[in-house]
Amino acid sequence: MSQLADIPAATEFIQAPGTPGAPGGSLTPAADSALKRFFSFPNPVNEYAARSTAGIVVVLALVAVLAQWEWLVGVIAAGFILRLAFGPRISPAALLSVKVLAPRFGEPRLVPGPPKRFAQGIGALLSLAAFAPLLSGAALPGWTLIAFLIVAASLEAFVGLCLGCKIFGFLARRGLIPEGICEECANIGLRKP
Repeated sequence: MSQLADIPAATEFIQAPGTPGAPGGSLTPAADSALKRFFSFPNPVNEYAARSTAGIVVVLALVAVLAQWEWLVGVIAAGFILRLAFGPRISPAALLSVKVLAPRFGEPRLVPGPPKRFAQGIGALLSLAAFAPLLSGAALPGWTLIAFLIVAASLEAFVGLCLGCKIFGFLARRGLIPEGICEECANIGLRKP
């Protein structure tokens, strides 16, 4: 145990010297900027990439349902969590969409990023909410939630209707999401195709 006491906390390596409460002091500007970049989400987002990723989710979810592979629902949830936390930089489905699939549609169609991130959060919650009962043997609630996920992801992939983006816009118009997060998002339903 005494050996562990000699190892400085990880936070000490990124804190400004002489900051109050070290090791719990404030981060250096460089470390703060690095953390923000690490946990960033693109803004704007190429809608073709978002729709391609949704298509991949549809395929994976359909395979999970048809094969009754509960573990694949965990993979889907992990993908949503990766995209929510890191944008498309780490998620294999998002990387495939951004680097391979979206360029095949031509010039990017840029849309605001915050609603897409919000939609990823809803996908993460829905897939995690489906995975938990599947792990505990409650198949019906788990597969029912995956069916909802398939419907929502299909609307995004094949029709271009992002339900999470619509919910984001609704919440923004009612002041439940601060204006500073995305000025044009409150009117996202009014943007031209």
